[in-house]
Amino acid sequence: MTATRLLCARIDLGSADGRMLLDALRGKLMSQGDMISPAGRQKTIDVFGEPLSPRQVVERICGDVKGRGIAALLDYSRRIDGAELKPESLFVAPDALAAAHRAAEPGFLAAIRRIRDRVERFQRAVLARDVEVKLPGGGSLRQRYLPLDRVGVCVPGGAAAYPSTLLMTVVPAQVAGVREIVVVAPPTRFGSENAHVLATCHELGVTTVMRAGGAQAVAAMAYGIEGLHRVDKIVGPGNLFVALAKEHVYGDVSIDSIAGPSEIVIVADDAGHPEYIAADMLAQAEHSPGSAILLTASRSLADAVAAALDRRVAVLERGDLTRDSLERFCGIVVTRSDEESADLANDLAPEHLSIDTRDPEAALARIRHVGAAFLGPYSPVAAGDYAAGPSHVLPTGGTARFAAGLSANEFLRGGSVIRLAQADLAEMADDIRLLADTEGLTAHRRSVEARLDG
Repeated sequence: MTATRLLCARIDLGSADGRMLLDALRGKLMSQGDMISPAGRQKTIDVFGEPLSPRQVVERICGDVKGRGIAALLDYSRRIDGAELKPESLFVAPDALAAAHRAAEPGFLAAIRRIRDRVERFQRAVLARDVEVKLPGGGSLRQRYLPLDRVGVCVPGGAAAYPSTLLMTVVPAQVAGVREIVVVAPPTRFGSENAHVLATCHELGVTTVMRAGGAQAVAAMAYGIEGLHRVDKIVGPGNLFVALAKEHVYGDVSIDSIAGPSEIVIVADDAGHPEYIAADMLAQAEHSPGSAILLTASRSLADAVAAALDRRVAVLERGDLTRDSLERFCGIVVTRSDEESADLANDLAPEHLSIDTRDPEAALARIRHVGAAFLGPYSPVAAGDYAAGPSHVLPTGGTARFAAGLSANEFLRGGSVIRLAQADLAEMADDIRLLADTEGLTAHRRSVEARLDG
């Protein structure tokens, strides 16, 4: 086996243990929700005095914030993030947002505006509209959509700054008509102290930015604290503790998803472009952890991609972290046919699906389960992450079987409006009587008869 093969697992589905090896590869990444690094375990001991599991940590933090409010939030910000905040400094002042915007480079703001326009154009196009069905007796049935009142947006700020997350969450909410948007970001140089993040907030018209991250920020938005009314929905990515906190508060508020590490599955045939494929695999691996799996029946393409990965990772700024992800969570899978590649992608239900084949639409027709699909050689996942229009907040870990990516429609709540004329009620009365009697709910039947028999 050559050195290039060692960088990324090579799995042959024609072998007896091929599928087992692929399942094991996927399982390693999906199991990250139950794992904590040695540094993270020590941090837990330092903060809580005992080696709690991540889920226990989240339960402790959320319970404290729910019970003690802003005092607990500030306490955890100090103990976890090392931030000495006061109630009066918890929120970024409007002047600070405006100052960051004034200091931003014109080129950066111009790019933010162009991306905002692209996202807004797409989200308006997919926005649900009210529907009315006229009834023959003169009444009508309507489905109306109303925006949520308040939404909370989580913006990560651990290893990098993410103004793109603001664009992909705030703009869809604004298109839906949400009146109040709260942004939380950890009190770090990549979070709520980051000039690009603050300038983007100001550009988008966000005025409430809280210097808090992690489970404590999620709990503050879900339950409310002094100076912050509880929100109706929490969206946006974050680390393991943010994901578990969103899961914990679900039911008190709505959430977008419980997202895991980023992932891509690439379906390619012998017409695929090895350099492009390798570049996309590296783009996901640099999340560290991040998963990238190539499915191809072409052994020559598999060899070329392996060589390109080895060559390209050597010049990446995050090369060591990316290499670690490649070795642990990525794979080049040689399938027995192009059809098997597509069917296996459907089974994996990935967050990102890239199709680099002679006929991408034909391959996509076999694949129902995917968060976002990227067709052809000139549709890198990075375009969806940053600029194209659909939100980059997508289902991970195989949940694309039943979940969808974030859109403006996720910030609407639909409700039916029934307005019957007497003739409409009379037309359906016999059916109502029959079902009411079948279920033993005679008051239901009589509520109809009272209107028709009097």
